[in-house]
Amino acid sequence: MNITLQQMQTLDAVVSQGSIQAGARYLNKTHPSVITVLKKLEDALGFALFDRSGYRSVLTEEGKKFHKSVKQILGDMDELKNQVTHLRGGEEGELNIVVGDITPLPGALAVLRRFSREHPYTRLNLFFGNLFGPNERLLDGDADLIIHHVDKSDSRYEYRDFCKVRVVPVVAPGFLDLPISRELRYADLEGYTQCIIRDTSTHSEKLNRFVLDNVPHLTVGDQYTKKEVILQGMGWGHMPLFLVEEEVSCGKLISIAGKYIKGVTREIVIARLSAPEKGIMAERLWQSF
Repeated sequence: MNITLQQMQTLDAVVSQGSIQAGARYLNKTHPSVITVLKKLEDALGFALFDRSGYRSVLTEEGKKFHKSVKQILGDMDELKNQVTHLRGGEEGELNIVVGDITPLPGALAVLRRFSREHPYTRLNLFFGNLFGPNERLLDGDADLIIHHVDKSDSRYEYRDFCKVRVVPVVAPGFLDLPISRELRYADLEGYTQCIIRDTSTHSEKLNRFVLDNVPHLTVGDQYTKKEVILQGMGWGHMPLFLVEEEVSCGKLISIAGKYIKGVTREIVIARLSAPEKGIMAERLWQSF
């Protein structure tokens, strides 16, 4: 059985336009030539596509099922043509984005969702990393863009400001056996387990932010697990405020920030390498933020 693209397009035009005559006009073909194409298609299939017993030809049950498959094939071919146009234009087929551990996800994902809808032929590969992990992937050339914090004085980065995140030290009520006040010092926390997050970098110098020496450590892989560990009274630690703001407000967690135990505000940026070579879609994504 040999079914041609012309035959499928002719059948779809006749069905979608409502008649052979209207289908012929749509295809800029003569009425007899369309009839000939349909007759050859029926001969190849071995069954009638149209019931011609009435005033107007209508699809048979077999014809309805076959046309449904034809529409799927023609849709796939249009999709393939669009994909070829996309690739022929030098547009990247995929981009790698790494989101940092203290980046608020809703705002970042809203931009990425909009980009995906506008550019369906570029697949976004989304990764997550902690501490210096996103930076390492960018510097190694394994990411097109990161949403994280960077050293703004480092000339290897080009960046755009995205948001600011307050990071605060918190504990669960009853975790500390001493009064909580603004006078607390890090020395007062000796003997208490500190929950810290694992740096996902593999070959760079590990970051050591707020990590106390000579205290028990409980290491976790992400901020959400860290939050639950602290809520369960298994340790204390620094958390992005947007993740624990509700718990702090209702007293499930207590901030111990004060004169000596400090929080910090991190500037989250959209960052890429400052090298001049930029892909078409990578540049469009950059401009989306």
